[in-house]
Amino acid sequence: MSLEIYGLILLVGLFIFICIGFPISFTLITLGAIFGYIGLGPKVFHLMTFSFWGTMMDTVLAAVALFTFMGCVLESAGLMERLFHALQLISGRLRGSLYLGTIFSATLFAAATGIVGASVTIIGLMSAPVMKKSGYDTGLSAGTICAGGTLGILIPPSVMLVVMGPVFQVSVARLYAAAIVPGLMLAGLYIGYTMIRTMLNPQLGPPLSDEDLNVSRGYIAREFFFGLVPPAVLILVTLGSILSGLATPTEGAALGCAGAVAVTAGNKRLTFKVLKDSAYRTAETTSMVMILLAASTFMGAVFSSMGTPKFIADTLLSWNLPPFIFIVGILVACFVLGWPLEWIPIVVIIVPIFLPVLQGLQTDMIWFSIVLAVTLQTCWLSPPVALSAYYLKAIMPEWELKDIYLGMMPFMGLQALGVMLICNFPQIALWLPKFLFG
Repeated sequence: MSLEIYGLILLVGLFIFICIGFPISFTLITLGAIFGYIGLGPKVFHLMTFSFWGTMMDTVLAAVALFTFMGCVLESAGLMERLFHALQLISGRLRGSLYLGTIFSATLFAAATGIVGASVTIIGLMSAPVMKKSGYDTGLSAGTICAGGTLGILIPPSVMLVVMGPVFQVSVARLYAAAIVPGLMLAGLYIGYTMIRTMLNPQLGPPLSDEDLNVSRGYIAREFFFGLVPPAVLILVTLGSILSGLATPTEGAALGCAGAVAVTAGNKRLTFKVLKDSAYRTAETTSMVMILLAASTFMGAVFSSMGTPKFIADTLLSWNLPPFIFIVGILVACFVLGWPLEWIPIVVIIVPIFLPVLQGLQTDMIWFSIVLAVTLQTCWLSPPVALSAYYLKAIMPEWELKDIYLGMMPFMGLQALGVMLICNFPQIALWLPKFLFG
């Protein structure tokens, strides 16, 4: 039996064990070692050592830990609560004002954390009780919170984009630049949809009562200033240093960590418990990401040594199908796999299998990375799994899961529209990186 066929068996075995529920990292390592020994002999263990060492020593990936810590610390700063409350008071007489405030706050918080679970949780804690009290529609409220929270996977400093960079062999800074316009476009689609819905049916988002709005203008201005300016400055400094070329993503992330600690301390929320919990959660998240990356790098090296990726690429390219068909097929496969799997195994295991095909089609990998990121973002809103729904359900147990799902469906349609727009108009993603980097 040829090595290419062994590689295909390895691939089938990987999917079977993942679907059964075996731990993904150890499945990768075990299958890689077994099939690698068949193809390479004892050299496979040297390859394993080299793969793990190379991944762990990649300085770009240090940004994963730093941005995670930055987001965890900012969760405790209390800034988003002040900003949301100020926006609620400023636009309270407008129908659907809480939808507007939710999406605006979620967009800013996404640019400060890059973590979906944190975004949905914080935004939900802020807005869901107020929406319920104000008589807002449950489904539309749930969809707005979940959709706004998922922006954290796309808008820089997205942890997913940091991982995509080394895997797809593209600059993280260019990916950050490419993600800004699509992220703001999706936020704009959310706002437009909720405002049109409330315009057509005012009962979905009635104005706030005079009693709720009975506060001084000075109080509103103070809450808005201290809720908006500190995180905005932190985002500007962190992302600005990366996009301007003054700092690498890792250095920018370190700067963001220092800024997050300073902002939280300035808001009198910094305690030893906050630092300890943030460090623990950072270690937990980063360990999971890094062991998956190292294991997938090793498995990918074994897979490549067997010649299977080239075999798959040559076979698919020999069909002479339009490039768009291949790209749509990959995106659909990733979308379906995004139901049972999180984004990490898809980015580090599934997509690299098709990299030779994408390279053979001369695909712009920055553009493809953003299209894939928006596709995976959609998975957070897509039943039957839709992890965002479970984060929100944990916060608002009185909301029925069925209503949350129904509320998310229109936003999933907006996500699909976003994917189609970026596919048909690539400059949505490519304009800013070309402008900044040439």
